[in-house]
Amino acid sequence: MKRPVLYLVVPCYNEQEVLCDTAETLTEKLTQLIAAGSIAPESRIAFVNDGSRDRTWDLIVECARRSTLCAGINLAHNEGHQNALLAGLMTVRPYADVTVSMDADLQDDADAVDAMLEKYAVGANIVYGVRENRASDSFFKRFTAETFYRVMRELGADIVFNHADFRLMDRRALEALAAYPEVNLFLRGIVPMIGLSHDIVYYSRKPRLAGESKYPLRRMASFAWEGVTSLSARPIRLISQLGMFISLVSGGMLVWSIIRHFMGETIVGWTSLVVSLWFLGGLILLSIGVIGEYVGKIYLEVKRRPRYLVRDFVGLEESGEQRETKKS
Repeated sequence: MKRPVLYLVVPCYNEQEVLCDTAETLTEKLTQLIAAGSIAPESRIAFVNDGSRDRTWDLIVECARRSTLCAGINLAHNEGHQNALLAGLMTVRPYADVTVSMDADLQDDADAVDAMLEKYAVGANIVYGVRENRASDSFFKRFTAETFYRVMRELGADIVFNHADFRLMDRRALEALAAYPEVNLFLRGIVPMIGLSHDIVYYSRKPRLAGESKYPLRRMASFAWEGVTSLSARPIRLISQLGMFISLVSGGMLVWSIIRHFMGETIVGWTSLVVSLWFLGGLILLSIGVIGEYVGKIYLEVKRRPRYLVRDFVGLEESGEQRETKKS
């Protein structure tokens, strides 16, 4: 069987503290796989610099000069993790038989790549890296993360529980992913839509080697909301159902008030009236906000702006197909 060309796609944003360690660990992993005959010598590590403001790109260039196993893709702007990951996958698509996407902080277990390749060898087009447990997380992070996955499933999104963006995709899966032109990306939900043959590899997530997490609570909440609104229109339907329910309750209250009036028991209660007005006013503003979020997404999709712009490469030869994907 022909040995596949593997590309590890690693999005990076302000990762100067950990990048050298990451490059060393992943280079060692690729060297072992090449020596074992699991992958072809043309395999590479493709670091994607997502508009970092520190020395991340300079370090990527140094790594590429020291080792032929390292390559770099430099984006013109900070496009966000999902677009940076997509840029990396689409850029290496002409070269790779199979890709594995992973974070630059080495929390994704590089040793799990071996098991992913075994699943690929027996026919899997996509292999998801799934955490065995969240014992290393705080109670708050574990609770919010698991709640997010459950809510997404309740809203109809087909996502893999406890899976982030650590996954293997072969060329066929990448070609299918390229057919999804949407601007509002949530790859954890889009990749399962592809279907094809898929499998799971369980791994233990490691602590971050250095630096700070790029996903504090505020960004995690924003990312979760992006996922909900990108994959499901159910929040709008829930607003409609809630509006119908409140209308029924209001009609019932009206009938009850008329009956009490003719019984001579007039209801006096400014507090209940004010609370009701505040509640309905807040509900209306919330509903308008949710609908506005969807309208904003439609606006961005209609404008068809590029999802990313690749400024330059290092360690890669620019092909005709890559020139087309530079402004994808």
